[in-house]
Amino acid sequence: MAAAFLFSSLDRQLTHLAPVDALILVLYFVVVLFIGFYVKKSTNTSQEFFLAGREMTAWIAGLSFVAANLGSLELMGWAGAAYQYGILATHWYWIGAIPAMLFLGIVMMPFYYISRTHSVPGYLQLRFGEGARGLSAVSFAFMTILMSGVNMYSMALVMKVVLGWNVSFSIWVGATTVAIYVMLGGLRSAIINEVLQFVLIWAGAALIPILGLIECHGWTNLKAQIAKNVGSNDYTHLWTTLGHFRDNPMGVHWTGIVFGLGFVISFGYWTTDFLVVQRVLSARNLRAARMAPIIGSAFKMAVPLIVILPGLLALAVLKNPDGSVLHLVGENQVSAAHPYSYNEVLPLMLIRYCGPGLLGLGITALVAGFMSGMAGNVSAFSTVWTYDIYGAFLNKKASDKHYVSMGRWSTVIGMVVSVGTAYLVAHAASIMDYVQALFSFFIAPLFGTVLLGMLWKRATKAGGFCGLLAGTAASIGMWVYTTYGGPNALARIALSPDAKPMAENLYRGLWSWLICVFVTVVVSYMTKPMDDAQLTGLVYGATTLPDDGATTLWQKPIFWASIVITIFFILNIVFF
Repeated sequence: MAAAFLFSSLDRQLTHLAPVDALILVLYFVVVLFIGFYVKKSTNTSQEFFLAGREMTAWIAGLSFVAANLGSLELMGWAGAAYQYGILATHWYWIGAIPAMLFLGIVMMPFYYISRTHSVPGYLQLRFGEGARGLSAVSFAFMTILMSGVNMYSMALVMKVVLGWNVSFSIWVGATTVAIYVMLGGLRSAIINEVLQFVLIWAGAALIPILGLIECHGWTNLKAQIAKNVGSNDYTHLWTTLGHFRDNPMGVHWTGIVFGLGFVISFGYWTTDFLVVQRVLSARNLRAARMAPIIGSAFKMAVPLIVILPGLLALAVLKNPDGSVLHLVGENQVSAAHPYSYNEVLPLMLIRYCGPGLLGLGITALVAGFMSGMAGNVSAFSTVWTYDIYGAFLNKKASDKHYVSMGRWSTVIGMVVSVGTAYLVAHAASIMDYVQALFSFFIAPLFGTVLLGMLWKRATKAGGFCGLLAGTAASIGMWVYTTYGGPNALARIALSPDAKPMAENLYRGLWSWLICVFVTVVVSYMTKPMDDAQLTGLVYGATTLPDDGATTLWQKPIFWASIVITIFFILNIVFF
C-alpha cells in the first residue's frame, strides 16, 4: 500500500503530493487552459460557440456525451452510493442508462436533429409554444447551476481529504479554470476537454478496482468479506433482493427500479437533459447524431468498474488503525468518532492504492471528472440562457455577434452563481440523494412533455404547458411533504415505511411523470389540436424521416444498438 491511513483527526490530510504528482496536476490545468485559448479563434459565430459548428464525428460526440455525465455524479457520488447501498447502485448505469441512451439514438435524435433546434427548450418552443419553452428553460437553468455546484463541492472535498486544501480555495480554482476555457472556446472547447478528461479518468481511476480485486483475491472473496463486515449478503445482489422494500439496503422495490428509474428518470435524463443532448446535437450529420448515444452506451456499461466497484471494495478493505472495520457516515453525521462520509470513499481508496506518480494521475483523473461536470453544466446553462431566456424574451433582435458575447458573459456569471450553490451540497447527507432529488424535480416531468410531444399528434400547446407545470409543481410539493410532513410522509410517497430517501426519489419521479402525462392528455382533449402541417418535422406520424445515409448493416445504428442491448441483458443475468 502506497500510503497509510491517518484517521486520528478530522482536519488532518491523508497524504502530501510528491513533486511528480504536483507536476502532473499542474500540467493538466495548463493543457485545458491552452485548449480554450487555441479554439477561441474558431468560435466566432453562435453556431460555433453553442453547437461546436455541428462538425463532431460520432466517436467524438459519443465520448463527450458520456464524459459530460462522468463528473462528481459518477465518481464521488456513486462510489459513495455503492458503499451505502451496495451493488444496487449499478442499476443507475445499466437499466438507468442503457435503454434510454439507445432510445435517444434510434427514436428521438431524428426529431432533435432535423428540426435544427439548438436546445431541448428550443424543441418545446416549436412543438408547444413559448410558454413551455420558458418554463423548461428556467427550470433547466436552475438545475444546471445547482448541478455545477455539486461538481465544485465534490472536487473541493477531494482536495480537502487528500491534500488538506481549503474547500473555498479549491472551489474557486476549479470554477475559474472552467469559466476561462468555456468562455473562450464554448462547446467546442468543452467537448475537446471532455474527451481528454474521459481518457484521464479511465487511466487514473482504473487502478483502484484492479489493485483492490488483487488484494481481495477476486470477486468471490470480495463478496464474502463484504458479507462478513456488514453482516448481510444483500450488498452484492443486483435483482434478487428487490422483492420487498425491507430486503435491500436501499429500501426499494423492483417497481421503483424498473418504472421510476429505468423508465422515467433515466429516459428523462438521457433524452431531455440538454447537458448531454447538446453534445449529440454537435454531430456533423444525422447518422453521426444517432450513432453517438449508441457509442456512448457501450462505454457507459463499463463505467461501474471504476465507480461502483471501488465503493464495494471499501466495504471490505477500509480499516481503522486498530484493525476494526471503518464505518463511513452521512455528510451531516461526520464527527470525531466517524471522521469520513460516504462521499469520501473514492479519495480514501485512491490514497490506499496509489504512490508517487500514480497518485498524481489518480487525483488528476478525479479533478478532470469534476471539471468535466462543471463545464458540461455551465456550457448548457450558457446556451439555454442565451437562446431560450435572453434571446426569446429579453432581446429578440440582437445580432449573432451580440449573442456570442452574451454566451461568454453568461458562462462567467453562471459559474459565479454555481460557487454559491456549491455550499448547499454540504448540508446533504449524500451527494446522490441530493442529485436524484433535483432530477425528479425537473427531468421527470420534462420527459413526459417531450415524449408526448414527439409521439402524440393530439397533444396541444396548452396541454404541453399545463402538463409540464403540473408535473414540476407536484414533484416539488411531494419533496416538501416528505421533508417536513413527519415520519410517515416518505412511506406514503415511496409506498413503504422501509423505503430510504433514494427510493422516495424514484417514486416521486414516477408520480410527477404520471401527473404530467395525465394533465397533458386531459387539457389536450379540451383544446384545439394543431394541423398536421404545423407538426411536420416534430412528431411521428406527421413527418417523413430523412435517410441517415447508412447503406450496409455495419453502418446502421439499429444493428449496433441491438448488440449493446444484448450485452446489457447478459450483464444483468450474470449479476442477478
